[in-house]
Amino acid sequence: MQFAVLTDIVTKTWAGKTTKEYKTFKGLRKENLRDNMSNTELILNMLAEASTKDISQAVNPEGFEQSKKVARQGGNVAKVALDELEAQTGKKVVTARNAKAMLDDRPIKMLESDDPGGNNH
Repeated sequence: MQFAVLTDIVTKTWAGKTTKEYKTFKGLRKENLRDNMSNTELILNMLAEASTKDISQAVNPEGFEQSKKVARQGGNVAKVALDELEAQTGKKVVTARNAKAMLDDRPIKMLESDDPGGNNH
């Protein structure tokens, strides 16, 4: 139970949503959230988790309250990166796009033998 709370703190800090809110935002029910993140979302999530682990090892928190503080600090490392990336690109990183939407957006590549016009793609 405490692990889930800490995970939610990390996620809420960097993404602005708890894990449940993030899944709802992406229109997920039983699907895995990570499987439905863009590469950038996944990288930032991993940065938040790794930062939390590294900070925890450095400060060795005692008790749940100190662990929650560390979770916020780790999530904040990814939040800083998220804010900077969004400022540089002008695009939101956390989006409602899920795996199905990302697959639907991929260009379809035809094999040479499938191309009736004989064009190479």
